[in-house]
Amino acid sequence: MALATAAKTAFDINDLNLWYGKNHALKNITFPIYDQDVTAIIGPSGCGKSTFIKTLNLMNQSVPGIKMSGEINYDGVNILSDKVDLVDLRKKVGMVFQKGNPFPQSIYNNITFGPKVHGVKKKAELDEIVETTLKNVALWDEVKDRLDAPAMGLSGGQQQRLCIARALATKPEILLMDEPTSALDPISTVKIEELISELKKKYTIVIVTHNMQQAARVSDKTAFFLLGDLIELDETDKIFSNPEDKRTEDYVSGRFG
Repeated sequence: MALATAAKTAFDINDLNLWYGKNHALKNITFPIYDQDVTAIIGPSGCGKSTFIKTLNLMNQSVPGIKMSGEINYDGVNILSDKVDLVDLRKKVGMVFQKGNPFPQSIYNNITFGPKVHGVKKKAELDEIVETTLKNVALWDEVKDRLDAPAMGLSGGQQQRLCIARALATKPEILLMDEPTSALDPISTVKIEELISELKKKYTIVIVTHNMQQAARVSDKTAFFLLGDLIELDETDKIFSNPEDKRTEDYVSGRFG
């Protein structure tokens, strides 16, 4: 895990363990996630990828029987041990799920929901947030004339970009993406990948993906998980061309998984 140490970290994760009841789902996970990098989390089904990413904004905290230990240090605070304002944490650490899940409301109301929760009331300010975030996800030109139309009427790819815009509307620092293109067609997938390349100029992005080619295309660092263990973390080019661990090599070359 020979990574440069000069870069600023968005998260410092130390000895993170997670149990669902007696199932030890994450085992002694330690690694940094660097600011304004795209970090891909890869590994076979059931290896702990989605469980891990959901710990970063405590999305799985309310699951019955869950127990966590260790440290997830964000902004100088261990979010596992200190009293953390979950609303504030999730404002700063946004989440995009596997399938676009717009609210059954208008396109406009989907974008403004988060800002309104956080106290933005002026229509002019809300209008600006809607236009800016939709432009950020390359959706403005497609929907600007029907902002009052139901978001559920958008295509799958448009819904996913809308959900990314909704996450950006609260002005987060970090964007978590849990297999954001797995339900999309190839053209929509390309648009999301291009979007990720643009967004990393402003945001730290952590993406779970089962698509090896996607990880290689979009990420700066890649972490390989297997059965709840972090097997290897390195620059993406090195993970895919010259990994240190034989298990990583076997997985990225398609021998299992």
